[in-house]
Order: sequence, then structure tokens, then C-alpha cells
Amino acid sequence: MKNKSILRGIHELYRDNPEKADQLIWGREVEPVSRRGFLKKSGLWAMSAALGAHIPFADNMPGGLIPAAFADTDESFHIPGKHPGLIVVNDRPVSAETPAHLLDDLITPADKLFIRNNGIPPENIDPAAWMLRIEGESIESHAQFSLEELKRKFKHYTYQLTIECAGNGRSEFNPPVPEGQWTVGAVGCPEWTGVRLRDVLESLGIKDDAVYIGYYGRDTHISGKSSLDSISRGVPMSKALEDETLIAWAMNGADMPAMNGHPLRLVCGGWPASTSGKWLSKIVVRNKIHDGAKMTGLSYKVPCHPVEPGSNVKDEDMCIIESMPVKSLITYPKTGAMIKAGQKLSLRGHAWAGDLSVSAVDISNDFGATWQRCKLRQPKNRLAWQHWQAELDFPGPGYYEVWVRATDSAGKMQPMVVPGWNPKGYLNNACHRIAVKVT
Repeated sequence: MKNKSILRGIHELYRDNPEKADQLIWGREVEPVSRRGFLKKSGLWAMSAALGAHIPFADNMPGGLIPAAFADTDESFHIPGKHPGLIVVNDRPVSAETPAHLLDDLITPADKLFIRNNGIPPENIDPAAWMLRIEGESIESHAQFSLEELKRKFKHYTYQLTIECAGNGRSEFNPPVPEGQWTVGAVGCPEWTGVRLRDVLESLGIKDDAVYIGYYGRDTHISGKSSLDSISRGVPMSKALEDETLIAWAMNGADMPAMNGHPLRLVCGGWPASTSGKWLSKIVVRNKIHDGAKMTGLSYKVPCHPVEPGSNVKDEDMCIIESMPVKSLITYPKTGAMIKAGQKLSLRGHAWAGDLSVSAVDISNDFGATWQRCKLRQPKNRLAWQHWQAELDFPGPGYYEVWVRATDSAGKMQPMVVPGWNPKGYLNNACHRIAVKVT
């Protein structure tokens, strides 16, 4: 299972055509109505042989599904200031995700928080000289604050806030989309310290016609052209004025890491991480939806209504992503765990639900035929992820997959498989799964 050329080949086949990959690799055919199981025992034997164990609940296994044992690689990429286990997704601009088992901490350490850059980070930063401008047609007074002035003039707040790339899970969409192929690790929940955006804006006077804010950072466009912004997104005023929306300078009690926005960034927990602008240098208060870089076209938007996979969608039929969907992650054990027959398996992880909270988390070891409720903690504060844990029994030796499924406070549940296709591969909140072998 650790032959990386084989792993890549399997991934490529399943991305191109999952059902054809089933046939090519295992000789597998599924029951035509339920799309589950193995019509030919030879296909089941081939997959079991590759996994090194019998699959007790094979009749429930969906077709076109790459076994979780083959869905994880050990490739690493070292970025200064970051854990060596982070996996590179892009090198220009730099983007890197954190393997699920490295996200086991209750509060995400700075060195384990994913990186998603749209441009080239600024160099030779002097925090003492850093300035933040507040402008726009819907703010009464324009102003400029140094970092020291922000810290001195406004009350400080610390919240644990979840941020997740909108494209987290993109690698599972079929047909594939030409963007960074994130798996599950473009998410984290550190503690952030700063001042409330609301306090800063209200000190300058917000006009009645204000509907949106937009941000600008000091990163350079990937082309190197100073006339272009790499990214300039924003949020509606209702989100901007929430208690938890921060202008932050610290993560987990220390200076913000260089790759995560040092010395100043916006943090809008529960929404796409692209709304949490890094290397923050300007905020504008708008009387219309902000129209900065990556606020127009297809960026960070999904079809307003379901579309056929692979179809072209008109700009006017796309809606801006706001609150992220309910999702969960298994952080312990790592996929590929091995236990003895009769032994219980202890599991734990996190769950989150955008602007909402999580009401329940369940796990399954029979491909979703039955589910077991997990113990779920309350969040540390609003917009923080929630920790879950469970112990699971297995009926006998063999290859199993443990799946986790969360339900949000509005009753919406994670789908078992990849949800509706979209042109940019956003918002995949399908169940996370790991491989377990019982001997």
C-alpha cells in the first residue's frame, strides 16, 4: 500500500472514471439498482487480496469508491515554520494541507495550520511600520491605524475560530476541476487574538447604506504585476459586525505565522477562509457587494441550483459561498490502523458547521448501513469546532472502513458521498473515512 507510483495510478483512474476504475483494477461490477456490493466474487477477492484482509461488509460498499487504505499518501513538503508533515498542494502560489492525523490537537497549533496563498507573501515585514487603512463610500470617516494604535485604542478579544478552504475535499469531485486538489486537511481551529472589526468600524461611523466590506492585503499578484490584486474578497455587513469577526495579530498567544498573514489579518470564522484576508492593509466599507479580485466570475461561488457534472454554468447562475456546510474529521487513529479481533477501537476527531453548531456525530464500520452515536463536546465558543470521541466494536477479522457523519443544529446531515458537482470543486462535505484492519 505504500508504493507511491501505484497510489498515484489508482488516484488518477478513480478521478477519471470511478466505475471504470473499479472494473480495471478489481474486475468489480456492482448491483445495478443499489450500486453497491460485488456481483463477481473475483472482484471482491482481488480487492481483499490487495488490502490484505477480508471485507466483512462488502455487500454495502458503494461502487466507484476507492478504498480508504489507498486514499492517503505519506508525501511531505517542508515549509519554514510549518510541521514537516504538511502536504504541498501547489508550489506557486504555495498551498499546503495538514494530514487528518496531524489535526488531532484540540486547538490547532500554528505549525499545523494549512496554507492557502493566492499571491506572493510580502517580505521584510516591519510590524512597527505596518498600517491599516479604513476607507469606502459607506464609512463616515476614513482613517489609518498602526498596529500599536489598534492594540491601544480597542479592546482585545480571543476566540477559537474554525477556518476552512472552500475547496477542501476538491480532489474527490468527478469530473475533476483544474484547481488545487485538496483532500481533507485544509481546515484548522486555532485561537485568534485581536480587536473586533465592528468596534473599529463603529468608531468611524458606518453609513446606513453599508451592505458589504472588502479587504486588501500586501501580497503580490502571482504575475508580479503591482497593478493587480491577488485577492480582495469580503463579507456582508451582518457577518462583518459579528462579535467573533476579528482583526487579528496573534495565533495561540504568539505572533501570527508568516505564511498565515503576519502581522495582521482578518478572521471570519465559519465562512470560506478566503474571506479571512491575510497581510491585511486596507478595509473598505461598500454600498454594494464588494467587487474586488476573486469576488467576480466563478471564484468562491457555486451554482444556485444543481447542475449536471461537467456542465458550464453562467455567471448569473452562480451564488457566493457564505456559511460553510456541516463537516467532520477522524483525527485518531490514522488510516491504516491495525487491531486484534475482539479489541475495541478508540476514535476521536472534530466536527464543525459554519455559522451553526453541531448537534450530533455518528460513526459506521459497515459502509453506512448502521451508525453509532459519538460523545460530542460543546464548542469552546461560537464558531469553534467541536470534539467527538467513540469506541467501536468489529464483528471479526477483515478490512473495514470507519466513516464519520455530523449533523448540524438545523438538522442538516453530511452526505455519505460527494455532494453536487460544481465548476470550481467547492463545498465537498462528504463523510471522512479511514481504513482499519482487524487480525
